[in-house]
Amino acid sequence: MMNRLLITGAAGGLGTVCRDRLKHMAKTLRLSDVVEMPPAGENEEVVVCDLGDKAAVEELVKDCDGIVHLGGRSIEDTWEVISNANIDGVFNLYEACRKTGCNRVIFASSNHAIGFHEQSVKLDANSVTKPDGLYGVSKVFGEAMASMYWHKFGIETACVRIGSCFPEPKNRRMLSTWMSYDDFMRLIECVFRAPKVGCPIIYGASKNDASWWDNGQVSFLGWAPQDNAEDFRAKVEAEEEMPAIDAPVVVYQGGGFTADGIHED
Repeated sequence: MMNRLLITGAAGGLGTVCRDRLKHMAKTLRLSDVVEMPPAGENEEVVVCDLGDKAAVEELVKDCDGIVHLGGRSIEDTWEVISNANIDGVFNLYEACRKTGCNRVIFASSNHAIGFHEQSVKLDANSVTKPDGLYGVSKVFGEAMASMYWHKFGIETACVRIGSCFPEPKNRRMLSTWMSYDDFMRLIECVFRAPKVGCPIIYGASKNDASWWDNGQVSFLGWAPQDNAEDFRAKVEAEEEMPAIDAPVVVYQGGGFTADGIHED
């Protein structure tokens, strides 16, 4: 058990799940987001923090043993919005880790870091990045920042390219990308339990029959996803009309993000 675990982006969907289900991981959960959150409960601390504020982030990270970094912009947006949270914010987080001695991070990367790979291609940790938008670019940047801080300063990061983390898959594409809440919690537990992590690339998906991703290179973590999107195939196919064969959501791993333009103010 850690003394203090920081969860950034704690007001979001995944952050809320982590708040509810990671209480056993630390004596205190420090919960942070840029928006107001429900008041702190037992063994919780709530801190409103803009990741673009370097001094505030350093204070946020102080006295933390580990970080689940879910904070930042999670969809495509203007460069100004993305750069504040996902570029400056990531730098600020790692600088805070370096200065305060926090040495283990789970970085919520994204499948959009490799979104322009076609769905016919099986990817592993060594596959080249092909971001499908500014959001995807920011996640490639975050992975690179994590790598540099690992090799230069020994700060360990599990870079998790999250596919689609929801209670159940919502569409045909998610039959390949879905990760259950249970499997994500299992992954977090494995990362913080492992004696050594380094800076691996992990594809955040359950044990889906239709998966495009190979996590063989991170078997040392002991993470064994147990859920399978195939259990929901009949429901998904009944509810979603089959897209055109050349639609981005059918061709590319990043789906519709590949067809999105540059967002401007």
